[in-house]
Amino acid sequence: MTFGYQSTLYVLAFDHRGSFQKKFFGVEGEPTPEETAKIADAKAVIFEGFQKALADGLSQQSAGILVDEQFGAAIAHTAKAQGIRFAMPAEKSGQDEFDFEFPDWQAHIQAFDPTFVKVLVRYNPAGDGAVNARQSARLKELSDWLHATDRKFLFELLVPATDGQFAGVNGDAGRFDREVRPELMRTSIAELQAAGVEPDIWKIEGIDTREQCEHVSAQCRTGGRDQVACVVLGRGADDAAVNHWLRMGRNVPGYLGFAIGRSIWWEPLKAFVDGTSPREQAAGVIAENYRRFVEVYEKG
Repeated sequence: MTFGYQSTLYVLAFDHRGSFQKKFFGVEGEPTPEETAKIADAKAVIFEGFQKALADGLSQQSAGILVDEQFGAAIAHTAKAQGIRFAMPAEKSGQDEFDFEFPDWQAHIQAFDPTFVKVLVRYNPAGDGAVNARQSARLKELSDWLHATDRKFLFELLVPATDGQFAGVNGDAGRFDREVRPELMRTSIAELQAAGVEPDIWKIEGIDTREQCEHVSAQCRTGGRDQVACVVLGRGADDAAVNHWLRMGRNVPGYLGFAIGRSIWWEPLKAFVDGTSPREQAAGVIAENYRRFVEVYEKG
């Protein structure tokens, strides 16, 4: 079977759940129906920003969204009806160890039929071996099922530092990101591939040099995986950092776009939720931010 994806892809990501409800609305635990409706309405503002970006000229052939079922089911159905590329998460929110959000996850995927099924996974080769093994087994199950049913797999890889790795850079998170994490990412990808996990697209944390991007992309494409792709994720960083990561990935073989969330919508949506920005204005700023990152990536 051939894995991969070959089209340009600019994903506006807003599948955040636990962190979203807590940081924007102060809701802990299971939200009430009223709270759920309020959170869903805030996510609708992000989608309205996406739609405005399309209306302002962004090509629907390269645009896409990442939205969750809990607060964005209506958005997912609208995207499906309008022929918009969309991804939905399969992971339980806020967990250090990957597990499925729903025991009957296959039924949920079939019900929404997203363009991509996404997972967020924290994996470090030097981490807990038993946790890594359990995650790999679940991810292989998902990977096998997705490809057997002709569905695309989007894999967001996060590599948290172990205590020893963090101590090795004197507790400097920036040094860990620059000096240690890129090779750990490459090794993590190799281990997951060896375990039978086969994403079509790897969602990659920002990398500071083109050479490191090339090494990671080469690992994603090793062993005949010539069509497997990478996209840059934003990590909620400021514009300068995200712009740099986009420029490093641009034109690297295998890189074809980005999947960025908070860096696009956090500030305008916060202003809307706080009541300091009208809905239309917030959506307009989101559209502007989204299109600006597209422009940065395309100019390289």
